[in-house]
Order: sequence, then C-alpha cells, then structure tokens
Amino acid sequence: MSELQEFKERMTKTTEVLSAQFAAVRAGRANAAVLNQITVDYYGVPTPIQQIASISTPDPRTLVIQPWDASSLKAIEKAILTSELGINPQNDGRVLRLVFPQLTEERRRELAKQVRKYAEDAKVAVRNVRRDAMEKFKKMQKKTEITEDDLKDLEKDLQKLTDDFIKTVDKLAEKKEKELFEIG
Repeated sequence: MSELQEFKERMTKTTEVLSAQFAAVRAGRANAAVLNQITVDYYGVPTPIQQIASISTPDPRTLVIQPWDASSLKAIEKAILTSELGINPQNDGRVLRLVFPQLTEERRRELAKQVRKYAEDAKVAVRNVRRDAMEKFKKMQKKTEITEDDLKDLEKDLQKLTDDFIKTVDKLAEKKEKELFEIG
C-alpha cells in the first residue's frame, strides 16, 4: 500500500544509518570507514579526510593516508589525534600510517556493548516510525479517508513491516558482534 511506503523508507533510512555506525566501529582490522566522522581544518573549512587524501589499506591492520596537498599532512594528523579513534598516526613526511592494534578481550566487549546500544537506538527509531504511522492512519480514519477495516489492514501490515525491520537490525548487530570476536 502506498500509505506504508513513506514509513518503509524512513525505516530503511534507519537501517542505513545503523550500517554506517557499525562500519565506523573499529573491529581490529583497517577500515577506511573509521575516518568518516573525522573532519580536517583545510584552509579554514572542516573537510572530510576522504576529500583531501587518498586512503589505502596495504595490509589488514594498516591504513595509509596520502594527502593530495602535502601541506595538509599536519592538519590531517592533528584531526586524527584529537578524534576518538585512539590511534596515533605515524607521519613520515609524505603519508600517515594508522596501524590498528590487536583488540584486547576487554576492548572487544566494550565495542560489542556499543554495537548493542546502536542496535537498540535503531529499534527505538523504527518503533517511533511505527507510532507516527499509526497516528497518521488513525487521523485518516477519523476524517473518514479510510474505513475501519482499512485501518486494521494497515495496522497489520505496519506491524509486519516493523517486525521485519527489527529482525534486520538484530541480524546487522549479530553480524557486527561476530566480526568483533572472530578477528585477531
């Protein structure tokens, strides 16, 4: 039903945001997505690292950041140091190397907790979308735009949609947690 489409799109957006959050959770292997949240002061403008440098992964535990403008190397290094990444970049004057250490058991548990929190936040967001949809459908029924039977059908379809998205969130979280504990 077209009435559900808007809410399905909002729920899809929630899972996309969750996937991006999970990509930024450092799982002990080099992943350029950990740099997505970091911006560099580039000539007075906060700029994502990906826009001013090439990022490569020569091996599973290392990211190499090579700025296109050598003068921005120090600014990139400073941005990484002040971020919550927790890795000190190695600067050789041309490139920055980020070496990802092995994850300790304690750190894995902390990251797993963070993953569960992100997943719970996503579930809350999905349920909020369901609530918004229900309010809209009840108003439509009040205005006699839809019948009571239509409302019941929409409620049923909406609940199925919600359940499917909650399952998707759970699967994403389970996959990320598994990834955290199998590396190393």
